[in-house]
Amino acid sequence: MGNQRSITVNGDLGSGKSTVSVGLAERLHVRRISVGDLYRDMARERGMTALQLNLHAELDDVIDGTVDSMQREIAESDERVIMDSRLAWFFFTDGYKVHLITDPTVAARRVLGRPASDVENYATLEEAKDQLRSRSESERQRFLTRYHADKHALRNYDLVLDTTRARPDEVIDLAVAAIEGRIGAETTPLLLLDPARIYPTGDIGALRGMDDAEAAALSGPDALSPISIGYADSRFFVVDGHRRLSAALRAGFRLVPGTLLAQDNDPVVGGLTAREFFASTVTMSKVYDWQEAHGTELEMPAHALGDPAPVHS
Repeated sequence: MGNQRSITVNGDLGSGKSTVSVGLAERLHVRRISVGDLYRDMARERGMTALQLNLHAELDDVIDGTVDSMQREIAESDERVIMDSRLAWFFFTDGYKVHLITDPTVAARRVLGRPASDVENYATLEEAKDQLRSRSESERQRFLTRYHADKHALRNYDLVLDTTRARPDEVIDLAVAAIEGRIGAETTPLLLLDPARIYPTGDIGALRGMDDAEAAALSGPDALSPISIGYADSRFFVVDGHRRLSAALRAGFRLVPGTLLAQDNDPVVGGLTAREFFASTVTMSKVYDWQEAHGTELEMPAHALGDPAPVHS
């Protein structure tokens, strides 16, 4: 095996951390450690929900200190482990860092489907989404304040993998291939994204001439050259590679490879940042045309709602 580093797996609740980290541990024959289990035990001991413990941890250094001390000790040991933790990537500086993402509604549905407990209990899908969003933001602010570490910065990771529609076995297979250097060895971070969650920035007319045979000729994500991707305010968009993305959607791919060109305030082209490029190129008409051509559905960004919708015959 080409990579003997410890592996950290992080992502918000509902992204599949437990499933993927357990699968990696079984496939790679490496011990798995879950920090989430420790936090849930601490919350239960204090008679708190997981969100309440997170909010309390913003004021009580002892909670984070206990967990962080353990993670540092493991990171400094010679043991190779799978670390299921939302902050292990910060302590395991030499580890291989896997970051899982998923659609917020899908994440909430997954969490809502779990057996209710005294630590995590949600009555409705909207309540689950709100609680997950609050918990994630609470953690992010705590990490920023205490460690100057931003879990949303994708360049902190070696692999960013979208679990929204991909099967667990598919996700684990691709993660193992990336860890072992069989895919994306020259790309950091390697993005493996759900093509149905990537926004177009070009007109659909540029894709004319692509027929179903061209799309069907692709045998899988490995047949695609990585798409050049921008990332702004938790949304991915195409900078270069609309035809490849369209072919992947037509072929029914659940994941496509990408390279990260810019995130948020990083420059993209023409002096524009990723946020500015996204706001200036992703319009309501482009999104509607893209959805109609591919049978997908994208949440309309707030800035695009003022763009007149096209009239379709």
